[in-house]
Amino acid sequence: MTPQLTDKYMVTIAERLTSAYARIAMAAKNAQRNNNEITLLAVSKTKPSEDIIAAYKHGQREFGESYVQEAIDKIAQLQSYSDIIWHFIGPVQSNKSALVAANFDWVQSVDRLKIAKRLNSQRPGDKAPLNVLIQVNISNEEAKSGCHRDEIDELADYINQCEHLTLRGLMAIPAKSDKLDTQIQSFEQLQTCFDKLKTQYPQVDTLSMGMSNDVEAAISAGSTMVRIGTDIFGTRT
Repeated sequence: MTPQLTDKYMVTIAERLTSAYARIAMAAKNAQRNNNEITLLAVSKTKPSEDIIAAYKHGQREFGESYVQEAIDKIAQLQSYSDIIWHFIGPVQSNKSALVAANFDWVQSVDRLKIAKRLNSQRPGDKAPLNVLIQVNISNEEAKSGCHRDEIDELADYINQCEHLTLRGLMAIPAKSDKLDTQIQSFEQLQTCFDKLKTQYPQVDTLSMGMSNDVEAAISAGSTMVRIGTDIFGTRT
């Protein structure tokens, strides 16, 4: 059964989305870029289907989820919204890779060959190839997921040969910092890796970096997709 909306719900998320779009446009203008080059991924993890519908009604089509079972439930509830594009942005666990492969359009968090192999073998043959971003641990944090920069080439080469995967680019979550210069430095390192990847694989077109606290730095460094959750949906539960 499709969840119902209230007018209050609609207005709140619509206003927040409008603000997010405006923020992206201003950051792009300051970076002398076209804001049409930048996709807003609405991070809807922990939020109910009603919130996603509210954002959808305001024109949003791409949503990011991190928890497999929660996301599967939402995808089932919202299957009538057939043009929603679902991105998995959390760590891919081996025991849940089949669910990710079967239900998502994008996986932004492929960081090792084992997961790429599983996603390729488990992607249903009647679905389009799964769009894949390689997650890079750009700040070399021990507790954070992502491959190291010197591992990108091997992983990209493998993904590019997979029948059921399409290599689209890179993703990263740099170490948190309130200093704009530090943010930009991390993002520029990833952009360098991205530019190299584009010269090797013509289909590569997506650099997913930047969240609510560092959108401006990410866009100035060349991000083509920013992942915003709290600023659209409010504090996570």
